[in-house]
Amino acid sequence: MTNKLRLLVLLLLPLLAKPVFAQQNQIIDQVVAIVGKNVILQSDIENQYIQYRLQRGISGGAQTIRCQILEDLLFQKLMLNQAEIDSITVTPEQIEQEMERRLRYFTSELGSQEKLEQYYNKSILEIKNELRLLVQDQMLVDQVQNGIMSKVQVTPSEIKAYFKSLPKDSIPMITTEYEVAQIMKKPPISVDEKLQVKEKLHELRKRILEGERFSTLAILYSEDPGSAKKGGELGLYGRGELYPEFEAVAFKLKDGEVSEIVETEAGFHIIQLIERRGDYVNVRHILLAPKVSPEALERAYTELDSIAKQIRRGDITFDAAVEKYSEEPNKLTGGLLLNPYNGSTRFEASQLDQQVSFLVDKMAVGELSDPVPMKTEDGKDAYRLLMVKTKTEPHQANLRDDYSRVQEWALQAKKQKAVETWIGNKSKNAFVTIIDEFSTCPFKFNWKKTP
Repeated sequence: MTNKLRLLVLLLLPLLAKPVFAQQNQIIDQVVAIVGKNVILQSDIENQYIQYRLQRGISGGAQTIRCQILEDLLFQKLMLNQAEIDSITVTPEQIEQEMERRLRYFTSELGSQEKLEQYYNKSILEIKNELRLLVQDQMLVDQVQNGIMSKVQVTPSEIKAYFKSLPKDSIPMITTEYEVAQIMKKPPISVDEKLQVKEKLHELRKRILEGERFSTLAILYSEDPGSAKKGGELGLYGRGELYPEFEAVAFKLKDGEVSEIVETEAGFHIIQLIERRGDYVNVRHILLAPKVSPEALERAYTELDSIAKQIRRGDITFDAAVEKYSEEPNKLTGGLLLNPYNGSTRFEASQLDQQVSFLVDKMAVGELSDPVPMKTEDGKDAYRLLMVKTKTEPHQANLRDDYSRVQEWALQAKKQKAVETWIGNKSKNAFVTIIDEFSTCPFKFNWKKTP
């Protein structure tokens, strides 16, 4: 296990581990270590040990791995102890918001709330009760760790020194990367189409008011794939997390009340309140999104085809065409696509939309595509022209071509060093006890090992 994994283990391990240790009936739980007022149990170690063994690439003797896990947990408890010393707190609302966010993620990964309950063999209420404390501890640890790393920066000389310190045979290979720009045409949705969608929603609302179940109609008709299979239920959301128009209505509803039609960027909704908890609300909704007509799509295609011909003839440059014709927010940056994984304009092939990746792989730098169909961020049909701005060959990382990447590596290494230094200093003075069974562990830091 690398030092980086060990130091940042709390950010990488699942917060809600499947409770495998409980099945090991022959093992009696006991206190293994104490940091300040924070206790580490044998069960904490055993649960994570089994999780580790299920991961590929985890090797080593059983006791060695347990020692590494124990030190990871000592890091966590040390930071929790510091949070208490520094009077760092998180509000119940922040905890609930983060817990619901994680539950939505777990639910989406497993497919449904029922599958989540089945996987952990617990009710959703039991899962929430267990997760709530874990989330609170994680948020406190995050605040302490962020405080340690917040002022860490790297200078150009440090970046160069870091790169020079890397053994030549360990400098990673960089795969082909692309910078791709686009000119997008987003056809308007007709008034008639909007009226038809609103009329359908009016009919669904009428059926609900006459006694049909909102959740059943959401499953049958809602066009929100994330919530439709759950009867339209969204889960708890705080203020500022939903569309403003949606949120304004949702927070005014009474229990079970069904709203009038609400229009947002996503389309048209009707909403039913499930639960209001302070500044958080859980609702069901049915979403119907107006569709772009085939005629409007055809016009967008024709317009882009004409623009492409102008660019190829040299009547207008691509950059000028982006500024004049494109209908997208990033037209001010020359139409360059932004990589959501790292915030840069560079993409590996696997990070691009599959259709875009297929096209640009066959295109030369500066080549312009024909109009190709696409989906906008709000799920609407549109067309775009694509141009490959840059395309790198696979190569070993270097400072000239990969400076920003090396800069990030150097920054992360310096942040890790700052955390290590902090742990080294704090572990000397914190009250730490460790039982004899683990007193011979080859810890990285000099923890007190008082039996």
